[in-house]
Amino acid sequence: MDKQRQTLLLRWLRQHASLGRPWAGLILLCGACSGGLLIAQAWWLASLLQQLIIREQPLVSLWPELGVLALLIVLRGLLNLLREQAAFRAGTAIRCHLRRRLADEMTRRGPAYLQQQPAGSWASLLQEQVENLQDFYARYLPQTRLCAIQPLLILFAVFPVNWAAGLILLGTAPLIPLFMILTGLGAADANRRNFEALRRLSGHFLDRLRGMATLRHYQASDRERVVIAKASEEFRERTMDVLRMAFLSSAVLEFFASVAIALIAVYFGFSYLEHLNFGDYGSKVTLFTGLFVLLLAPDFYLPLRELGAHYHAKAQALGAADEIEHFLQQPWQGATAGSVIQERHTAPTIQARALEVLSPQGDVLVGPLDFTLVAGSLTAIIGRSGAGKSSLLAALLGFLPYRGSLTVEGTELSQLEMTHWRRKLAWLGQNPRLLHGSLRDNLRLGHDYDDAVLEQAMQQAGAADILASKGWDYVLGDGASGLSVGQAQRLALARTLLQPAQVWLLDEPTASLDRDNEARILAALEPQLQGKTSLLVTHRLNQLQRVDQVLLIEQGKLVAAGDPRQLAQQPGPLRDLLSQAPQPLRTSEV
Repeated sequence: MDKQRQTLLLRWLRQHASLGRPWAGLILLCGACSGGLLIAQAWWLASLLQQLIIREQPLVSLWPELGVLALLIVLRGLLNLLREQAAFRAGTAIRCHLRRRLADEMTRRGPAYLQQQPAGSWASLLQEQVENLQDFYARYLPQTRLCAIQPLLILFAVFPVNWAAGLILLGTAPLIPLFMILTGLGAADANRRNFEALRRLSGHFLDRLRGMATLRHYQASDRERVVIAKASEEFRERTMDVLRMAFLSSAVLEFFASVAIALIAVYFGFSYLEHLNFGDYGSKVTLFTGLFVLLLAPDFYLPLRELGAHYHAKAQALGAADEIEHFLQQPWQGATAGSVIQERHTAPTIQARALEVLSPQGDVLVGPLDFTLVAGSLTAIIGRSGAGKSSLLAALLGFLPYRGSLTVEGTELSQLEMTHWRRKLAWLGQNPRLLHGSLRDNLRLGHDYDDAVLEQAMQQAGAADILASKGWDYVLGDGASGLSVGQAQRLALARTLLQPAQVWLLDEPTASLDRDNEARILAALEPQLQGKTSLLVTHRLNQLQRVDQVLLIEQGKLVAAGDPRQLAQQPGPLRDLLSQAPQPLRTSEV
């Protein structure tokens, strides 16, 4: 990471610090008050020892002074506790804000964009990398402001007592930040490499974990175990690099702080032996003076040492912010959304003219296309894998940008308010997304449906047997574990039926099902699609007998469109495709 990039990221991190501003003021106030109490505590303790040792006063006569000393210690402890609480809350507020921004941005970009990377990498960005900003905002950033307050207060207290000791403190103070910077120069790059290794490991591990059954089926477990072990070893090495730098930084700072304190102790030792006779403004160095300065000396360097100890938090935050800032600021061509709300509650007519569906990077995925989805009709899209069928559905969902015209009842899709438009849509794919939770929770999805409504949807979806055998409180595992593929698809269909949709988008809903489950799903769908504008993506040509219109797409181009019965009788691409099918349909069946 070059210097210019580090400067930009540091500026970006500091801009977000304003979100914790109410707590930042409390942190500085607590730090300043704690520094003042520290000086008072050192003064009081040095005075007590001067009276006990030099003036030989009895301990009993000093009980009031000891009580005041105890009170000062308790007050300092409470102030430090309050400062820690305020710092934690400041960091938490900023992390929550960034997580909301990331989640909102992921939602805005949609699944078409997110599918470009493994789910584990997005989880790492949202969880681990945001979490690694906590110490920067809760510790490092407040310490950069506090590290000047306490040393200055101590210098103001020490110089009137002994100017030589004040000069030693003032002269040795710059050594600590100097060596802190030198030892931390490569820390940001080390942390960035560590986050990259973690992101790769998270994404790879999560995807392989989800596909464990498939890996075992194809006897590829051993090969993937080696790949995961290699990624884990890379992450271990990167982590050890970061820890090595952190320990080196702390050791160097502790060494120079100890040398500076020892120098002050040597000065007072030789002063007591009367080998050094300067620094005391012409009077003899007393035990009080030496104790007062030596008690304050460790705390003079403590804020700088704490800043050095937290310096790796800055490097860690720079490494994490590199990925976060890049994602939030990365230019991408998203689907535009307007503010038009259509109040129509019946199935709409959807029309495309010279339509080109684009990727988030602006590449043409499919098109140009010209077609009309008549209100209340069922249209099938067929074609080989990769032809662009699912991309068209993603554009209708508002997840991909487009060029040309795509209108809903005469209004451009890009001008519609997306939240309102998506409430009119029902989507069912070949891989249903079921949540870890009960059957009831998977159907409700946060809505307040009663069990009678849910049971009706289950019956319409042909899933009453699932409810009878498992019950409403049956808990599904991750990836719909506990249900067969057919059961999961019927449960997803029941969930879809609960939506008051006028447009149905079906992305190969029976692709992974056997013939029996396919027949059950299609039988449940048929009455639900009556009067709805529906678009069905399918590879199974036997389903064409149910549709009003077919669109055949090859290499992103529309090569045939119309009534499947007529197209099957005429020479052309659809008839050729039917003749190449393993079990071609008879024309009369279509």
